[in-house]
Amino acid sequence: MEIKKKIQAVFATGLSVALLMSLAACGGDKTASEKDDGSLMTVDVFDGLANYQGEQKGWFAKIIKDKFNIKLNIIAPNVAGGGSTLFDTRSASGNLGDIIIYGYDGGYGSKMVKAKLLADMTPYLDGMDNIKNHQAAIDAMNDVIGVDSGVYGIPGSVSDKAPTEASEGLEPTFGPYLRWDYYKAIGYPEIDTLEDLIPVLKQMQDKARETEGRNDIYAMSLFKDWDGNMMNNAKQPTCFYGFDEMGFVLAKADGSEYQSITDKDGIYDRTIKFFNAAYRAGIVDPESTTQNYDTMNSKYKEGKVLFSFWPWLGQAAYNTNENKAAGKGFMIAPLKDQKIFSYGSTPTGGKTFIGIGSQAKNKQRLVKFIDWLYSAEGVYDSGAQTGGAAGPKGLNWEIKDGEPVLTDFGSSVLSGASENVPEEYGGGSYSDGISALNFTTVNVNDNDPDTGYPYNATMWPSELEKANNNPLNQDWSSHMGGAKTTMEYLEANNMIEVAPGSAYMTPDEDSQITTLRGSIKTEIVNASWKASFASSEAEAEKIMDQMRETVKGLGIDQVLEVDMKNAKDQDAARKAAVKDYQAENKDSSSDSE
Repeated sequence: MEIKKKIQAVFATGLSVALLMSLAACGGDKTASEKDDGSLMTVDVFDGLANYQGEQKGWFAKIIKDKFNIKLNIIAPNVAGGGSTLFDTRSASGNLGDIIIYGYDGGYGSKMVKAKLLADMTPYLDGMDNIKNHQAAIDAMNDVIGVDSGVYGIPGSVSDKAPTEASEGLEPTFGPYLRWDYYKAIGYPEIDTLEDLIPVLKQMQDKARETEGRNDIYAMSLFKDWDGNMMNNAKQPTCFYGFDEMGFVLAKADGSEYQSITDKDGIYDRTIKFFNAAYRAGIVDPESTTQNYDTMNSKYKEGKVLFSFWPWLGQAAYNTNENKAAGKGFMIAPLKDQKIFSYGSTPTGGKTFIGIGSQAKNKQRLVKFIDWLYSAEGVYDSGAQTGGAAGPKGLNWEIKDGEPVLTDFGSSVLSGASENVPEEYGGGSYSDGISALNFTTVNVNDNDPDTGYPYNATMWPSELEKANNNPLNQDWSSHMGGAKTTMEYLEANNMIEVAPGSAYMTPDEDSQITTLRGSIKTEIVNASWKASFASSEAEAEKIMDQMRETVKGLGIDQVLEVDMKNAKDQDAARKAAVKDYQAENKDSSSDSE
């Protein structure tokens, strides 16, 4: 599951069989022989990951206009709302977009191929070495979508690392992050378990309100935007203990345990009780039930929230250079019983692909653009989301004494500060110019073959040295056994569990299961929120017990049978990916000898 501003893209319900047949009859690819006069071209990008809709702005727009003479017009189901409707409407016209970024699991890739919505890029691949370098990922996608040959898309998040290596950089995807400056202010109390966070956070909240003279500071703030099969916020602490979701199942990264989210006294039930205890302790923002992600995120930036489920929320919003210099910011807590779930690297890529629409003009130019996105320069420029790739060379970074280093401008903007870009690079706000594609081609923690260092600037020696000299990081390190980074701390203390990366895709779901799931998840989500904000522990338990009885009657056992099989199949695929990688690299080693 790829985590960005939205944990998952909202996928459509799918095309009807009749629609697929009609499109297969009338759709089709335009010929490879069409002429391209090189004039400025507006490219419609149907992007299931984008959180922005409209024309790409700023410095990234200038880069691609100068290189390819194209403008990107982002069509984003996440922003437009009604993702399935938008997908179906555009599919019915036979034209999803000139470039398509979407998930190919769950049968969507095969549906798009059968409906002739995707072009086979094979005729355009001469000289496209960056695409060809990821043939294994293309083959894995072809296996899933049911084609024997052709290049209908290239998966994202491809990596050169082993599946057993964490795909994250210095920070995991999940973790209990707290405002270290207020944790310090209350004397660094020990935190044995998740439940022990509550009195610690209460002390931190009291101290923060006293220090800053305001009563609108809360330890925790929640939101509903991302709720799906469960209350999304309640799922996050389960990841602190090695679990991740598969429908209504929570599965351990190593395949050792599987639980239903409705299990009484299971890990999900534990997190609901945790939220309810936090609410009754008065440390949960009362606007949690009505606010959206953006509203909540602004509170982090303003210093009004003291705990974060993810580093890319709390740290990205608050850990500016200025705050860190003052010793303020979010750092991972020393939660003694944590075993944090980590996504392994994926040599065959993730579940989302980028491809060319069958009705697109000037396909060769578009394929060149996609090939560039998978080049080192493209990874830096298109992967410059906060906490990601370093951004444009020359503007954000340069080479000194053989090593990459950030410029003053790059250091500022990558720490979250607001800066205007020099006119020669396109002008305007830096943040407004970041690629709106929100699509990771190559894992930014992989090494740039030209420099030998990761695309992610936080992993450069020059930046690690800065971090180690930072008052916030120095204090954190001195209380975490001398660890210099979060990952170093977690690995040294056996507090991370890597789920090997694989090409496993959830199979297309039977319509009856989908119907049952829809009514069941509504009951689970509603009960989870009600229980989290119940006035007593007994009331919260009663709400969850009633929910369990209700979903039993709605047929959850039928859905759980499907989800449990998928979870176990995923584990088998992960183990197979490890064996395949070991075999391939053993062969490679033998060949090189």
